[in-house]
Amino acid sequence: MDQRVVEQKLESLRRCIKRVEHKTPSQASVLKENIDLQDILSVNLERAIQQCVDIGTYIIASTEEEAPNTMGQTFTTLSNLNVISTETAEIMKKAVGFRNIAVHNYQNINWAIVYSICTKQLDNFKRFTREINAYISDL
Repeated sequence: MDQRVVEQKLESLRRCIKRVEHKTPSQASVLKENIDLQDILSVNLERAIQQCVDIGTYIIASTEEEAPNTMGQTFTTLSNLNVISTETAEIMKKAVGFRNIAVHNYQNINWAIVYSICTKQLDNFKRFTREINAYISDL
Protein backbone atom coordinates (compact mmCIF):
# COMPACT_ATOMS: atom_id res chain seq x y z
CA MET A 1 0.00 0.00 0.00
CA ASP A 2 1.29 3.44 -0.94
CA GLN A 3 0.94 5.63 2.16
CA ARG A 4 1.11 8.75 -0.01
CA VAL A 5 -2.20 7.80 -1.62
CA VAL A 6 -3.85 7.59 1.80
CA GLU A 7 -2.22 10.86 2.88
CA GLN A 8 -3.51 12.61 -0.25
CA LYS A 9 -7.03 11.34 0.41
CA LEU A 10 -6.77 12.46 4.04
CA GLU A 11 -5.73 15.92 2.86
CA SER A 12 -8.76 16.06 0.57
CA LEU A 13 -10.93 15.02 3.51
CA ARG A 14 -9.37 17.76 5.64
CA ARG A 15 -10.14 20.38 2.97
CA CYS A 16 -13.78 19.28 2.81
CA ILE A 17 -14.16 19.52 6.57
CA LYS A 18 -12.48 22.94 6.66
CA ARG A 19 -14.87 24.16 3.96
CA VAL A 20 -17.83 22.96 6.02
CA GLU A 21 -16.44 24.62 9.15
CA HIS A 22 -15.91 27.94 7.36
CA LYS A 23 -19.30 27.96 5.60
CA THR A 24 -21.57 26.75 8.40
CA PRO A 25 -23.80 29.68 9.40
CA SER A 26 -24.35 30.67 13.01
CA GLN A 27 -27.99 29.50 12.95
CA ALA A 28 -29.87 26.60 11.36
CA SER A 29 -32.53 29.00 10.08
CA VAL A 30 -29.94 30.70 7.85
CA LEU A 31 -29.03 27.35 6.29
CA LYS A 32 -32.68 26.50 5.73
CA GLU A 33 -33.14 29.67 3.66
CA ASN A 34 -29.79 29.81 1.81
CA ILE A 35 -29.60 27.47 -1.19
CA ASP A 36 -25.95 28.29 -1.88
CA LEU A 37 -24.92 27.31 1.66
CA GLN A 38 -27.04 24.17 1.39
CA ASP A 39 -25.15 23.18 -1.76
CA ILE A 40 -21.72 23.97 -0.33
CA LEU A 41 -22.31 22.11 2.91
CA SER A 42 -24.07 19.07 1.48
CA VAL A 43 -21.54 18.60 -1.33
CA ASN A 44 -18.58 18.90 1.02
CA LEU A 45 -20.14 16.50 3.53
CA GLU A 46 -20.81 14.03 0.70
CA ARG A 47 -17.22 14.38 -0.51
CA ALA A 48 -15.86 13.92 3.02
CA ILE A 49 -17.84 10.72 3.48
CA GLN A 50 -16.80 9.47 0.05
CA GLN A 51 -13.14 10.15 0.88
CA CYS A 52 -13.50 8.05 4.04
CA VAL A 53 -14.99 5.22 2.00
CA ASP A 54 -12.24 5.55 -0.62
CA ILE A 55 -9.54 5.46 2.06
CA GLY A 56 -11.14 2.39 3.56
CA THR A 57 -11.44 0.51 0.29
CA TYR A 58 -7.85 1.38 -0.60
CA ILE A 59 -6.58 0.01 2.71
CA ILE A 60 -8.76 -3.10 2.46
CA ALA A 61 -7.49 -3.77 -1.07
CA SER A 62 -3.98 -4.09 0.36
CA THR A 63 -5.08 -6.94 2.64
CA GLU A 64 -6.37 -10.47 2.17
CA GLU A 65 -9.91 -9.38 3.08
CA GLU A 66 -12.74 -9.59 0.59
CA ALA A 67 -13.93 -6.32 -0.87
CA PRO A 68 -16.98 -4.99 1.00
CA ASN A 69 -20.34 -5.17 -0.76
CA THR A 70 -21.55 -1.83 0.61
CA MET A 71 -20.05 1.43 1.72
CA GLY A 72 -21.12 0.72 5.28
CA GLN A 73 -19.39 -2.65 5.23
CA THR A 74 -16.16 -0.84 4.42
CA PHE A 75 -16.08 0.53 7.96
CA THR A 76 -17.01 -2.81 9.53
CA THR A 77 -14.11 -4.41 7.66
CA LEU A 78 -11.73 -1.64 8.76
CA SER A 79 -12.81 -2.27 12.33
CA ASN A 80 -12.34 -6.03 11.95
CA LEU A 81 -8.82 -5.33 10.65
CA ASN A 82 -8.15 -3.10 13.70
CA VAL A 83 -7.62 -0.09 11.46
CA ILE A 84 -10.39 1.91 13.16
CA SER A 85 -12.35 1.37 16.35
CA THR A 86 -15.76 -0.27 16.42
CA GLU A 87 -17.24 3.01 17.62
CA THR A 88 -15.75 4.92 14.71
CA ALA A 89 -17.01 2.25 12.31
CA GLU A 90 -20.57 2.66 13.63
CA ILE A 91 -20.36 6.45 13.36
CA MET A 92 -19.08 6.27 9.80
CA LYS A 93 -21.82 3.81 8.78
CA LYS A 94 -24.36 6.40 9.93
CA ALA A 95 -22.53 9.01 7.86
CA VAL A 96 -22.97 6.77 4.80
CA GLY A 97 -26.70 6.77 5.52
CA PHE A 98 -26.69 10.57 5.39
CA ARG A 99 -24.65 10.51 2.18
CA ASN A 100 -27.17 8.19 0.55
CA ILE A 101 -30.02 10.54 1.43
CA ALA A 102 -28.11 13.56 0.16
CA VAL A 103 -26.92 11.94 -3.07
CA HIS A 104 -30.00 9.98 -4.00
CA ASN A 105 -32.57 12.25 -2.38
CA TYR A 106 -34.33 9.26 -0.84
CA GLN A 107 -36.21 11.75 1.26
CA ASN A 108 -36.18 15.48 1.58
CA ILE A 109 -33.10 16.70 3.36
CA ASN A 110 -33.81 18.06 6.79
CA TRP A 111 -31.55 21.13 6.99
CA ALA A 112 -31.75 21.18 10.78
CA ILE A 113 -30.09 17.75 10.76
CA VAL A 114 -27.45 18.95 8.30
CA TYR A 115 -26.82 21.94 10.55
CA SER A 116 -26.45 19.61 13.53
CA ILE A 117 -23.96 17.47 11.61
CA CYS A 118 -21.99 20.58 10.67
CA THR A 119 -21.90 21.93 14.20
CA LYS A 120 -21.69 18.75 16.29
CA GLN A 121 -20.40 15.84 14.22
CA LEU A 122 -17.34 17.06 12.29
CA ASP A 123 -15.05 15.72 15.01
CA ASN A 124 -16.07 12.24 13.84
CA PHE A 125 -14.15 12.85 10.60
CA LYS A 126 -11.17 14.05 12.60
CA ARG A 127 -11.38 10.93 14.75
CA PHE A 128 -11.43 8.76 11.61
CA THR A 129 -8.38 10.67 10.33
CA ARG A 130 -6.48 10.15 13.60
CA GLU A 131 -7.18 6.43 13.56
CA ILE A 132 -6.13 6.08 9.92
CA ASN A 133 -2.96 8.10 10.56
CA ALA A 134 -2.13 5.85 13.52
CA TYR A 135 -2.61 2.79 11.34
CA ILE A 136 -0.47 3.97 8.44
CA SER A 137 2.27 5.23 10.77
CA ASP A 138 2.62 1.69 12.16
CA LEU A 139 3.19 0.18 8.70
